[in-house]
Order: sequence, then structure tokens, then C-alpha cells
Amino acid sequence: MSFTDGTSAGGPAEARTEDEAEKEEGNSAERLLLFTDAVAAIAITLLILPLVDLVPEVAGEHGNAREVITEHRDQIGSFVLSFLVISGLWLAHHRLFAGVRSYNQPLVLWNMAWLFSIIVLPFPTEMVGAFGGDRLASSLYYANVLAGVACQTAMIFVLKRTPRLLRPGSHDMGHVLRVGVTNVVALVIAFALALAVPALQYYSLLLLAVAPWTERLRKLGSAR
Repeated sequence: MSFTDGTSAGGPAEARTEDEAEKEEGNSAERLLLFTDAVAAIAITLLILPLVDLVPEVAGEHGNAREVITEHRDQIGSFVLSFLVISGLWLAHHRLFAGVRSYNQPLVLWNMAWLFSIIVLPFPTEMVGAFGGDRLASSLYYANVLAGVACQTAMIFVLKRTPRLLRPGSHDMGHVLRVGVTNVVALVIAFALALAVPALQYYSLLLLAVAPWTERLRKLGSAR
């Protein structure tokens, strides 16, 4: 004999799922995106401040304008590199969230972790500018970028597991997740190359530009 009522097996779980779905419906992703954009904008702006401080420093030492450039190439190079890194991470985040309509707690937590990696990046950037190819400085820099890419991949995984957070007809999250994992693997390889061959310095980060093409080629090959 079996008895069925509103509290039967699956009932409370289904009710909780419906409650969560209704709550998530009210969590507009636009609010999270605006906050994220503002924090990323502040972080990318902070990158230029050490370069601005170089001008009065050189002037105080009775140097000339040319020395601001010629004597601080490492600082300028690290600024350009980090500007490109943050821009790339932000653009990927922007493209991802273009298909997101709401958010849940795991997505917010991973997004905050991603923001932490963006906010911290000016610190290893300054170390790279000051100490050049120092192994500790480069390790901190690569670890920082790896953390950002990994957090972004984790957000993709959350969205793949929770399709109700997405707009109808949005991204193929399976493809997006494969690209994210490929980026993480490419960055780990780049990190290992930089440690094994210090002469490469930060050129191994170019693997991140190549990684998405491997997934596109794989997709084209499977379509034939």
C-alpha cells in the first residue's frame, strides 16, 4: 500500500526547486553585470597610476622626458600586457553574460572570485615592471591570470548546469565550456613554458590567442 500527498517523495525537493527558480527570476543579471563592469573599469584604470608617478620621479632626479620612456620600458611593457589581459578577460565575460538573464548564488560567488583576480592584477603587474623576468614575479603574474580564466570557466560550468539562468536561444554552453577548459589548459602550458624557458618571458601568453582556434578547428572537423 502506498500513500501520496503533497509531501510525498520528490514533493519538497520540487517545491524548493520551484522556489529557487522564482527567486532567480527576480535576480536580473544586469545588476550583477553593471557592478562587475564598474569594478573591472577601476582595476584597469589603476594600471596607469605607477606610470603617472614616474614623471615627477624622473623630473625630481633632473632627468628628461625621454628617460621616462627609455629607462622604464619594463614598467610600460607590464602596463600594456596587463591592459590587454584585463581587456581580454572582460570581453570574454561580457560575451558570456550577453546570454544570461538572471543569476544564482554559485554564479555570484564565482563572479566575485573572478573580480578578485582582476582587482589583484595591478600588484603582480607592478612587480613585473620592477623586477622584470624574476621567477617569483612571473609566477605570481601567471597564477593571477590563471585564477581569472579558471573562475570564468567555473561560471560557464554553472550556467551549463543551470540553463534556466540563460536567455532562450543563447549560447551553446557545451561549446563555450570546451573553449574555457581549452584556455585553462593553454594557460597552464604557458605557465610551464615560462618557468622552463625564462627567455620566453610573457610571450607564452600568446597561447591564449591560439587556444580558441583549436576548438573551432575541432568543431569544423567533426562537422565534416
